[in-house]
Amino acid sequence: MVRIGYTMMTEQAGPRELVGHVVRAEEVGFDFSVTSDHYFPWLRAQGHSPYAWSVLGAAAQATSRIPLMTYVTCPTFRYHPAVVAQKAATVQLLSEGRFRLGLGSGENLNEHVVGGGWPSVDVRHEMLQEAVEIIRALFEGGHVNHRGTHFDVESARLWDVPDSPPPIGIAVSGERSCKLAGEHADLLIATEPKQGLLESFDRHGGSGKPRVGQLPVSYDPDRDTAIKRAHAQFRWFGSGWKVNSELPHPDSFEAATQFVTPDDVAESIPCGDDPDAFVAAVRPYAEAGFTEIALVQIGGETQPAFLDWSEKTLLPALRKALGGS
Repeated sequence: MVRIGYTMMTEQAGPRELVGHVVRAEEVGFDFSVTSDHYFPWLRAQGHSPYAWSVLGAAAQATSRIPLMTYVTCPTFRYHPAVVAQKAATVQLLSEGRFRLGLGSGENLNEHVVGGGWPSVDVRHEMLQEAVEIIRALFEGGHVNHRGTHFDVESARLWDVPDSPPPIGIAVSGERSCKLAGEHADLLIATEPKQGLLESFDRHGGSGKPRVGQLPVSYDPDRDTAIKRAHAQFRWFGSGWKVNSELPHPDSFEAATQFVTPDDVAESIPCGDDPDAFVAAVRPYAEAGFTEIALVQIGGETQPAFLDWSEKTLLPALRKALGGS
């Protein structure tokens, strides 16, 4: 059974709107939700980037059923891992056990703001592994002292610890991150339906663990409008993480995607209101072995219409085609 999720994309809506959207997503029957954690939008056209953890706290209080998850937080630059552990434990308590902590090695776009530089991907993976070890130690509830290669922790302790700590997911894009996830994560996170990623995850200890994918979509009764909006706000998506993790500013993404056409975007993102096209775009994730797929409706102002359409048309079509709760 494939679970279908909803994405609170902080890059395209303000904080109050995001909370309202996830409340409605719970009402219409999405199985779970995820939240991006950015300091900048990818492109200026998206226009937002509120603090994800405040949004999560509000969402935890405004909803009662739908699971919450960061997709993803970088626990190594803007945030020290000891602080991420405290935030995650608090959201787990507020949500009464509905939170999962999705982690990744970060993007220069968001992490450069603290002025720590942007090291090579090998170093970023080392930092992520050390951060996960610190977070797990703090989730156990005792005092933690740590002298590591990248982080120090001085007699830290979480004073409000949930009975069940948040499961930890790690985002993957290649062999090194799959090894890290297989050895240290409770679930895998990916944005491409590559079966090889899941196979590598399994080889390194991930067999039987959940794997969560994500797919942008652009619903609109007028397909041309949907394509235009997807091109304006999401043409960066197809660049791949080797590019997306390195660029430092929305203007960099503007320049890097200047030759991407609306037709290019429409080939990779389902646009319009034909549910069969959306099912066809989701199917490769299910066939690759993803157990959960979070949809990103492009355009903050379009969320109410998308959520209404999802309730009446999209979710029934996906569940009929793929099997789901």
